[in-house]
Amino acid sequence: EGNPYTWWVGKANEKHYYWGGSGPGIQKCACGIERNCTDPKYYCNCDADYKQWRKDSGMLSYKEHLPVSQVVVGDLDRPGSEAKVSVGPVRCQGDRNYWNAASFVTSSSYLHFSTFQGETSADISFYFKTSASDGVFLENLGNTDFIKLELKSATEVSFSFDVGNGPVEIVVRSPNPLNDDQWHRVNAERNVKQASLQVDQLPLEVRKAPTEGHTRLELYSQLYVGAAGGQRGFLGCIRSLRMNGVTLDLEERAKVTPGVKPGCSGHCTSYGMYCANGGKCVEKYNGYSCDCSRTAYDGPFCIKDVGAFFEEGMWLRYNFHSPGTSVKDLVSRTLLSSADPEITAPDLSLNKEELSFSFSTTKSPCVLLYVSSYTPDFMAVLVNPTGNLQIRYNLGGTKEPYNIDIDHRNMANGQPHTVNVTRNGRDIVLQLDHYPPTSYSLPATSDIQFNSPKALFLGKVIEIGKIDQDIYKYNTPGFTGCLSRVQFNQIAPLKAALRPTNASSHVHIQGELVESNCGASPLTIPPMSAATDPWHLDSASADFPYNGQAIGDGVNRNSAIIGGVIAVVIFTILCTLVFLIRYMFRHKGTYHTNEAKGAESAESADAAIMNNDPNFTETIDESKKEWLI
Repeated sequence: EGNPYTWWVGKANEKHYYWGGSGPGIQKCACGIERNCTDPKYYCNCDADYKQWRKDSGMLSYKEHLPVSQVVVGDLDRPGSEAKVSVGPVRCQGDRNYWNAASFVTSSSYLHFSTFQGETSADISFYFKTSASDGVFLENLGNTDFIKLELKSATEVSFSFDVGNGPVEIVVRSPNPLNDDQWHRVNAERNVKQASLQVDQLPLEVRKAPTEGHTRLELYSQLYVGAAGGQRGFLGCIRSLRMNGVTLDLEERAKVTPGVKPGCSGHCTSYGMYCANGGKCVEKYNGYSCDCSRTAYDGPFCIKDVGAFFEEGMWLRYNFHSPGTSVKDLVSRTLLSSADPEITAPDLSLNKEELSFSFSTTKSPCVLLYVSSYTPDFMAVLVNPTGNLQIRYNLGGTKEPYNIDIDHRNMANGQPHTVNVTRNGRDIVLQLDHYPPTSYSLPATSDIQFNSPKALFLGKVIEIGKIDQDIYKYNTPGFTGCLSRVQFNQIAPLKAALRPTNASSHVHIQGELVESNCGASPLTIPPMSAATDPWHLDSASADFPYNGQAIGDGVNRNSAIIGGVIAVVIFTILCTLVFLIRYMFRHKGTYHTNEAKGAESAESADAAIMNNDPNFTETIDESKKEWLI
């Protein structure tokens, strides 16, 4: 009935009904493709059901389905029905030269090869990646003739040559930087009729050759890859360099060349994990750096908190959009929303948000964070009058905002607390401090789009139009405390206010914003109350941590203090007497030693030796001395 008795299982545990010599989706063996099966009615020799052994075999070469993990053979329960199955090894093959690469780690490093033989035609192709803004890819010289490929600027690749008619240069200009540490392909060709240059998928630049004049490129020097005499060399990686169909073995030559390393693993492959909190690892040729611009953190490894102290009545507003600024330049990049430059800010909508920050305060109620919109939609993080945290969403479709109340903890205890809120559609995940994440879901009637986000407020909400009644009550007198590492999607409003960035123009501050990481300090154990602290002087009823009797009245306490002072005085007198006795009865005499000259003024025997030995005195300078202050 068309249902196979036999199949094999490949990657992802998927069943496949095609066999060696056939292809995916074709329920045949090789003989079915070639139409030479034992029984023409079937598409596999083994389907003929003959009493003699028949065989189907072939290569399974669709790599997305490999390897074979299981073969299932059915229809074997009949008398005389047998099957034999063998699965061969997986073999991988490809063009090793495609990844034949070298890393140029200094601007003076280069590889050299024999002279390029390209008198009448030259076909050069390679891939490169770099974070440098310029450098020579390769060059070969003659008496006056030459051929050269170089990165002229961060957006320009140049192909230049001279066959005796004067220098010719073809330049491809990219609208985007080419020094973005991503692979880019260069293909340069020259023949007696024309020359051309192409970079990636950018338009091909073509230059016709003159109808008269020289046509042969005569070179005599070695081919230099990665640098040229007296010019700034290339810093980065080059791979798959082919010249007139021959792939140059960059890796082998790099193994014996100073300043060049085989392969192109880069520093970020080994150390990129040290860029924390979403920081991006950027390759440098003497190391690497961490780009923290899209994070709420600072420092070399994006681990330094950027926070501020808010006095009562202070607030910060971050505008998602400014008049005359396209959404493509601002909001689409930072809010994970539409990238259409024709859409204006009021037309935006968010299906998901990621919010994280830390705070500390001793006062409640207050507004920690509020995201407004051009519509009634809003999102708020509040501390209610009892000190509990509340997340409030209003996306439309419901009569009242959707609230998430964290009732089990007092958040206005002066301790730092970390809040992480992630919404994807209807699903909300909240993590508070180091507690396990908790999942919530918006009501079925609620909209799942945050329409037209307008601004983000910290500390207080100063917005035109109607504001939720509870938020309006919590708004007075305002938040007092610390906020740190605030990040909404890829916007870091506090960092934009405290560090000069492109987004700083979108920040407005009321009051004086003082930088502080008090909102991100390590969680500490709260102090014990006077009633339970056994070492508190006023806690007469406190229990001591040993089986003894607490001193309960002031008279006994004063006596203990007086006794302690007397003991200290007696100990001091005894020490003084011992010193005087030793001084008075010390032995007086002379002695002679073989000490080095200068021992009388030296601080120790070792110092005397060093003062006397010229090998030591020559090496001691002021910078090597140690001073005890």
